[in-house]
Amino acid sequence: MVNNPLTKNIDMSRPPKDIAAYEAADGYQSIQEIAKGHAPDDVLQLVKDSGLKGRGGAGFPTGLKWSFVPQGENTPAQKYLVVNADEMEPGTFKDRLLMEGDPHLLLEGMIIAAYAIRASKAYIFLRGEYTVSEQALNIAIKEAYERGFLGKNILGTGFDLDIILHTSAGRYICGEETALLNALEGKRANPRAKPPFPQVSGLWGKPTIVNNVETICNLPGILTYGIEWYQSLTKGADHGTKLFGVSGKVKNPGCWELPLGTPIRDLIEGHAQGMQNGLELRAFLPGGGSTDFMSPEHLDLKLDYGEIAKAGSRLATGTMIILDDKTCPVGMIGNLMRFFSHESCGFCTPCRDGLPWVDEIFQGFENGFGNEKDLQILHEHVDYLGPGRTFCALAPGATAPLGSGLKLFKEDFERHIIEKRCPYKL
Repeated sequence: MVNNPLTKNIDMSRPPKDIAAYEAADGYQSIQEIAKGHAPDDVLQLVKDSGLKGRGGAGFPTGLKWSFVPQGENTPAQKYLVVNADEMEPGTFKDRLLMEGDPHLLLEGMIIAAYAIRASKAYIFLRGEYTVSEQALNIAIKEAYERGFLGKNILGTGFDLDIILHTSAGRYICGEETALLNALEGKRANPRAKPPFPQVSGLWGKPTIVNNVETICNLPGILTYGIEWYQSLTKGADHGTKLFGVSGKVKNPGCWELPLGTPIRDLIEGHAQGMQNGLELRAFLPGGGSTDFMSPEHLDLKLDYGEIAKAGSRLATGTMIILDDKTCPVGMIGNLMRFFSHESCGFCTPCRDGLPWVDEIFQGFENGFGNEKDLQILHEHVDYLGPGRTFCALAPGATAPLGSGLKLFKEDFERHIIEKRCPYKL
């Protein structure tokens, strides 16, 4: 575990600490530093130099993303910050932990980000089912206004910021930032054509930055303790820490803050305490349901964006889904395909028609109707739904477990066809 003075406030066995307790643990110190004279450009450069990458899945450099927001006299005065707290990725629960356990950490990070991009309004786009997070955030927002950290002329800096909590109707497609913006505007959650990118024309046509909850929660530590401290936390090429989760049939499923670069084995066999008795690790999805399967031979790889990419998958959200040797991989993949099919916005043909077709084929495998032609069709769909073939990344994300699963579990698919049933069911 990491000795992070800010995230040590998180204790899921009790309600989150109030603003006084948060401040006593170095909370909101970064706002005090800004009040001493840090200009927005100074903060932006600090985040750039820190090497912070987005923690929502893409791993794009955060400071670089912010730098695309147009500034100056001939640009729109109104700019927006939007925090994606929808968290619909299968197997992912890290943002919920942050919001329920330490909501002021998120608010402080939002103030920093909004100040850097000169945004006077910020939104938290929250998954509707996260009612505990909603309660915690509402209390924290009220406290921050009362303390003077939100509202007009924050700490005499001349900087104004209002934070609005928006509970969404919830769709997986809202993980795509332009679909999220459409939903926030009250429209159907379909992705937008890019360019223009949200940094130039986003919410209501104004410059907008969309960042994930965990990304924003990294900012207070960077400003409070500095770049050297932040970069010293890592064990690999990427900087800082990451929340890593493990779900599946391990002895101790959960979520831990660990240095980027931590070996996969340390996470699964150490923190998650290995597989339950009588089970063996067969494979795992390293970053949620839309990543490629990895196998036990990858256990000694580092949890680092570049390392995982070289191995053919993505670190993405950093929340692993474990497959054991007694669970049917075909059923597991089929369950994911049903989810992705249901969550398609229906905007483009490959996703709208292709994913339901894939789902139907998997139902046939489970019910004893699968054949060799179905396998061929699945392989074709890996190409039809792949990167560059669809309007957004939803369907390409679905092909990650599908394509890698077809290769890794070829014999299991063939057994479903030959035995005309799922061989894992009695």
